[in-house]
Amino acid sequence: MQFMLLFSLLFSRQGKLWLQKWYLATSDKERKKMVLELILARKPKMCSFLEWRDLKVIYKRYANLYFCCSIESQDNDLITMEWIHRYLELLDKYYVSVCEMDIIFNFEKAYYILDEFLMGRNIQDTFKNSVLKAIEQAHLLQEEDESPHSVLEEMCLA
Repeated sequence: MQFMLLFSLLFSRQGKLWLQKWYLATSDKERKKMVLELILARKPKMCSFLEWRDLKVIYKRYANLYFCCSIESQDNDLITMEWIHRYLELLDKYYVSVCEMDIIFNFEKAYYILDEFLMGRNIQDTFKNSVLKAIEQAHLLQEEDESPHSVLEEMCLA
């Protein structure tokens, strides 16, 4: 399954940007301008597919969150919709019914899940259980690293 993702945005219904991942080389100023245009360009009753600046932009709303992705004009819209849905499923499994607050307070996990799912603009693994297993292993490693150790354990004297 190939598609060339150019960027991915996650924002609230109020237009607050929570996550952004760019695979398109642009300046920060241009990115801010593009984000503002994309958030304002999508009206509530519009189609989920939008032609914009020689690109295809795909929007998908889940609860209070909008997922917005851009692909090249020749790429498949439906694969992108499936990718958005799969990413949401991964977030939902990890956070146990994901909501906007999960993204706000644990955004680094949402980025990690995205990076585990995508590699170099392409889907790395379509089997969500293997992605979830890798995420869970990383979570366990992080917990081990953060667990308190005694001074003797750290000095290898215990």
